[in-house]
Amino acid sequence: MKSQWCRPVVMDLGVHQLRHFSISFLSSLLETENTSVRLDNSSSDASVVAIDNKIEQAMDLVKSHLMYVVREEVETLKEQIKELIEKNSLEQENNLLKTLASPEQLAQFQAQLQTGSRPVTTQPPAQPAFQGSGPTA
Repeated sequence: MKSQWCRPVVMDLGVHQLRHFSISFLSSLLETENTSVRLDNSSSDASVVAIDNKIEQAMDLVKSHLMYVVREEVETLKEQIKELIEKNSLEQENNLLKTLASPEQLAQFQAQLQTGSRPVTTQPPAQPAFQGSGPTA
């Protein structure tokens, strides 16, 4: 479920980066135009400043939103890392238990899985618990 949620976030991140690029590009174009406008007409300085302020506000808004999205993505990734570490730890423990278990214990466990019964807890390996299957060696 989380991987489905991550895709829109990554897509949104790309869109915001594109917007930031577009705003930066537009801003650089306006700055070059502003220079020529200032040379041609000094009375339009107020409108140029207003445009610059609007661009700066838009860039700040995009930046803050991008930072918010990045923080959310970092938190999601941290949660996924924790889950993967836990899963990895359980897999290692499972592999260790498989290597330490006797063939009889593994056969008993496989039989329990096939019948759907709950696993029976056993004593330490020195004293295995038997379920009345007859005398053993």
